[in-house]
Amino acid sequence: MKKSDLLKSIAEKGYDVGFGAKKHFATYDIIEKAPGFISFSSMAFGIFALAVKGLSTETTSAIFIVLGVIGLYINLYDHKKSSYEQSGVALTKIYNELKSLYFKVKSLEEDAEFSELQKEFSELESRYYPACISKQILFSNWYAHYKFYWEHQIDWVNEQLNFNFFRDKIPLSLWLTMLTVITGLIWSLSDIAALVCNISKP
Repeated sequence: MKKSDLLKSIAEKGYDVGFGAKKHFATYDIIEKAPGFISFSSMAFGIFALAVKGLSTETTSAIFIVLGVIGLYINLYDHKKSSYEQSGVALTKIYNELKSLYFKVKSLEEDAEFSELQKEFSELESRYYPACISKQILFSNWYAHYKFYWEHQIDWVNEQLNFNFFRDKIPLSLWLTMLTVITGLIWSLSDIAALVCNISKP
């Protein structure tokens, strides 16, 4: 294997491992923090509803019922919370070892012998798959994108893969969700505008 090919292979695996680590940490964070946030929001709203007349409506009540259901969904993952954290830590260690290997390969001459380094890469790759948990919580992918692209040190991976803002750094499902929401808002505003025009006609 040529030096350039090995560098790209390490960077590609670094992306898989690094993003995987952040996805496990994202699931852990959601399980750890979201129920407390939902409980706090519900209690705060309940207190304000007692003080402010008209604050408690059917719509807001429905929203908090949905949040309660989300809380129940998140609690289904609670028993595996520590497993997600442990997997995230294990994957981060592999990611750091891949980073070290990448710079080791990069420092060598083009005609150097890479067989030992290829073997080291294969060993790291073999440790990656058993460390992963396949089932992740909803929206962990969106959160992992933020944690990986905006919080993590990924310059060495980007050196080979050249991440694009629109194609890589923002998940496609988030783009589609935003498009759907914006379309819905435009549709609603056009309906409201039409209703106002009809009312204003003599």
